[in-house]
Amino acid sequence: MPKRIHLAPTVAVAASMVAGSAGGQDVSATYSLYGTPGLLETPTAQSAPENEVAATFAYTDTYLRSTLTFQITKRLSGSFRYSNVDLYDDPFVGSVDRDLERGFDLQYRFNNEGQYLPAMAIGLRDFLTPGRFQSEYLVASKSVGDALIVSAGLGWGQLATADGFDSPFGSRSVAEPSGQLGPDAWFRGDAALFGGFEYQINDRWGVKAEYSTIAYPEVGNGVAIPVESPYNYGLTYRPREGVQLGLSYLYGTQVGISGSFALNPNRRPGSSGTERAPAPIKVRSADARAAQSWDRAAVPENAIATALSALLKTEGITLSGVDISDTTARIRYTNGRYRSEAQAAGRVARMATQVVPDSVKTFVLEPQRRGIPLSAIRIARSDLEQLENRAGGTDAILSRAEFDDAGPTADLRMVDREGSSFAWGLGPYFRLNPFSGNGSVDLDIGLSLRGVYTIRPNMVLSGAIEQSLLEPEDDPAGVDATPDVQNVRSDGSRYGNDGVPVLSSLTFSHFARPGTDLYSRVSVGYLERFFGGVSGELLWKPVNSSLGLGVEINQVAQRDSDMRFGFEEYDYDVTTGHVSAYYDFGNGYHAQVDAGRYLAGDWGATISVDREFDNGWVIGAYVTQTDLAYEDFGSGSYNKGVQVTVPQDFFTGSPTRGSYANTFRTRAGDGGARLQVDGRLYDVVRDGHLADLSDTWGRFWR
Repeated sequence: MPKRIHLAPTVAVAASMVAGSAGGQDVSATYSLYGTPGLLETPTAQSAPENEVAATFAYTDTYLRSTLTFQITKRLSGSFRYSNVDLYDDPFVGSVDRDLERGFDLQYRFNNEGQYLPAMAIGLRDFLTPGRFQSEYLVASKSVGDALIVSAGLGWGQLATADGFDSPFGSRSVAEPSGQLGPDAWFRGDAALFGGFEYQINDRWGVKAEYSTIAYPEVGNGVAIPVESPYNYGLTYRPREGVQLGLSYLYGTQVGISGSFALNPNRRPGSSGTERAPAPIKVRSADARAAQSWDRAAVPENAIATALSALLKTEGITLSGVDISDTTARIRYTNGRYRSEAQAAGRVARMATQVVPDSVKTFVLEPQRRGIPLSAIRIARSDLEQLENRAGGTDAILSRAEFDDAGPTADLRMVDREGSSFAWGLGPYFRLNPFSGNGSVDLDIGLSLRGVYTIRPNMVLSGAIEQSLLEPEDDPAGVDATPDVQNVRSDGSRYGNDGVPVLSSLTFSHFARPGTDLYSRVSVGYLERFFGGVSGELLWKPVNSSLGLGVEINQVAQRDSDMRFGFEEYDYDVTTGHVSAYYDFGNGYHAQVDAGRYLAGDWGATISVDREFDNGWVIGAYVTQTDLAYEDFGSGSYNKGVQVTVPQDFFTGSPTRGSYANTFRTRAGDGGARLQVDGRLYDVVRDGHLADLSDTWGRFWR
């Protein structure tokens, strides 16, 4: 039940980082009030440590900003920002006229600092959603001794709104309509020189001073920040690694406070892991390795399966089927504990050496998810025995293993599922819906009761009932900003606004393998909060290929806003679907392109790029462009956002497949809206394919 809570997005962004704010931060780089490495309001050419993620909030009397910054490579960084300048009577009460700014930044550092040569960088601020903060710059930074860093730069756009001079590159155009990419304006118009220094007193305290060429324009009834002086001063304090607090005096008129919370996905804040040590490989004697068969009368296959099933159960792994010949053992299983399928495969292999007859020389491990086999990992038993404790054993076992499609299910001796087929859980939920149809930020907090009934491993009935803990609103939706477009998302605040429990979803899903390298899914029911119907998907994805191709078709109708069982209120149904291409570039970089028809009937495409770390962190960005005209699409012209997924075991150290995910988007409007359906195939199958297995193979022996 989304409620229109006028809460600054700063809180949501920063809160997602505070719990794990002990990531490593380079002591020489601090974050500015814009949330990027810099001084106070001007950038520097410094970079944070590679892969660092930082959430920064900054507040003065007349603005409130929150920024999420990711150091993509050693030299390239990207930022996503929510800003509100002079639009609040009180920053924690209400906003005015939907003027909350959203911005994206990029900065690229050309070189490392040398003995005489400074580090130099080029940057674009607020370039995807051009607005009052749009600017471009060239900047250089140089260390003087161990504690002083001096920076100077040349800026355009907002960075040249004070003390500027004519640029040799021509006049500056304005992107129309607002929200569309405007490269014709880059590095044009007036330019201005800015600069300053930062002095680190000790490991915790530092001071900053800068000459700023920013003059904030008038907004509403006055100037956002009155400028009486171009000089800004600041004090930074770092009480612990990954936390920076700041106090600043700006433009001779205002005091500001800020906080940055940084962590690095490659640096776990706690221990390296608290999972139980794996069982050692049981090494066969020379005579046992020479055996060519085993006595089935003395040790029947079903007894081996029972023993192996019990061992795997202690590892949180469910044995689904086995096929044991004199020399080869096929083992199909479902990993319910370990985020890495490579780690689960290592655990299965270790347990197999304990109970599988000595004559078996080859293990074929077949991970499965949602009841569909993902791959076949063929490993020589002798390699396990020889390489377990050898230096370089991880790379060696990977190079010797073979990866292929899983074998036929008909040849397996299936193992009866133990325990209850029904699972449930009760827990809190948090939902942030930015910039919906009423122009507000909709926040909802409540309890969710979820249940899953596994009819068969590949046939699942699941559902969720939610109860909001916030009071309903009298008029949650407000004025329809896009009356000519079906409100497929912008009426989100209307949904479940009665103060009673609602049916968030109720879905039956069937997963299958219709052919070699093919996977299928059919889902029926109340697929998401706003739509119900039928969703079908087919994916082609060879085990050893970096490329995957898929198609999805959905026939859905819009649910009633009371979120019960009806579809009469909106009387709207639509056929929607996409063709998709997925590609794994290696080193954790994934790209996805989806082209097709969206829920509002608009046609277009979405491009997504993700960086997935070996420890399960995922940071990505996406952009969607459709054929809706600007006046129909609404503010922003196209959808774009940043997605962050944090694995639970990163903080707890305990093995789990759970994760926390959030999407920071520019708006949640009707254009470019895609059906939200659980169990899309690429996310289901790729963990068990070669590219992902290779990325996390370092966990095989863990």
